[in-house]
Amino acid sequence: MNILVLGSGGREHAISLKISQSPKTSNLFVAPGNAGTSQIATNVEVGVNDFEAIKQLVLKESIELVVVGPEDPLVNGVHDFFLKDTELNAVPVIGPEKAAAELEGSKEFAKEFMMRHNIPTAAYESFTSETLEKGYTFLETLNPPYVLKADGLAAGKGVLILQDLQEAKDELKSMLVDSKFGNASATVVIEEFLDGIELSCFVLTDGTNYKILPTAKDYKRIGEGDTGLNTGGMGAISPVPFADSVSMGKIERKIVKPTVDGLKTDNLPYVGFIFIGLIKVGDEPKVIEYNVRMGDPETEVVIPRLKSDLVDVLLAMANGTLDQIDLQIDERTATTVMAVSGGYPEAYEKGKEITGAENIQDSIVFHAGTKMSNGKVVTNGGRVIAVTSFGKDFKEALKTSYQNMEKLHFDGMYYRKDLGFDLDV
Repeated sequence: MNILVLGSGGREHAISLKISQSPKTSNLFVAPGNAGTSQIATNVEVGVNDFEAIKQLVLKESIELVVVGPEDPLVNGVHDFFLKDTELNAVPVIGPEKAAAELEGSKEFAKEFMMRHNIPTAAYESFTSETLEKGYTFLETLNPPYVLKADGLAAGKGVLILQDLQEAKDELKSMLVDSKFGNASATVVIEEFLDGIELSCFVLTDGTNYKILPTAKDYKRIGEGDTGLNTGGMGAISPVPFADSVSMGKIERKIVKPTVDGLKTDNLPYVGFIFIGLIKVGDEPKVIEYNVRMGDPETEVVIPRLKSDLVDVLLAMANGTLDQIDLQIDERTATTVMAVSGGYPEAYEKGKEITGAENIQDSIVFHAGTKMSNGKVVTNGGRVIAVTSFGKDFKEALKTSYQNMEKLHFDGMYYRKDLGFDLDV
């Protein structure tokens, strides 16, 4: 088969690597891809939101399956674009249609969906610039910390957790009136703070049937001890040690199944990945957020643990036969450590030469923000390279990831050295 993966990050490199290992894959294309995907596929300089250019590529290369990595094209309706085009509508697209992608495209939509289907989540209210004063009043009814979420897509950075009431009011004004996150914060969701331990649950669905992939825990903050600014993710561990069969049974019963059934009930066509960001409060799981694609860097620890042929799985999702797939999972723990550019998640420089990746052994190197320039691999983003390793437990896997991370070099390189610090119980 000729397969196209849309995206350019570590998530897309991990998905592409697994697809490239399938005997069913004839030719693999990644648009736009990165320096890592160029080693296993053909990169094509096409933007993920340039639907016309994607169409030309699909027709030119006789693409038979499209896998959408990031959220933007899904929220912008790439799946619907295919369905409406007579030349494309026979090509399966892995990723939900636009109406269902609102689960990630709008925090308010997601909250209303959860309320409608009795899916446990934090209490909340939504506000706009017209209802700013009501927002202030609502904040006064809550206990700190205060959680403010930009309603729209803000590249994973539109969530603020603040301890001080006045600061929360100031930030609410900054989001609503001063457009701190652009259009994404035209509506802001304020919700109660849930205190507990977080984990990510990944679900595959064909719209009716579902399969649950291994759990993962990612580390969002830039600084050690989970301090400093939020990032796209500094590393991840899979499985989550505390997510035992009892917890997972509860998550499936109270959250996964009602989510998939709810999508069907609401007539929201969904073929793709559902990322469910969860928090375990005591023994009860609650949903923090939905994403309509795999997480990053969680993909880099979850997908390597998949022993099944990913192309078989993707085709079953497209064909509505996911119930016939027996997912085979590697029992070992996987860990991913992310190397980022100096200054990230704020201003950082690009174009720094990356060396040492060729010396890495016993780990998988996933490129995120990289590109080829004059025959050299250089940095091209905030999050640059992820190093994934296996071990009998997370400590052993992390040890290997860290040993290999030391072989990697680029100017300003930084990574967290304390992943798993909160799991040592």
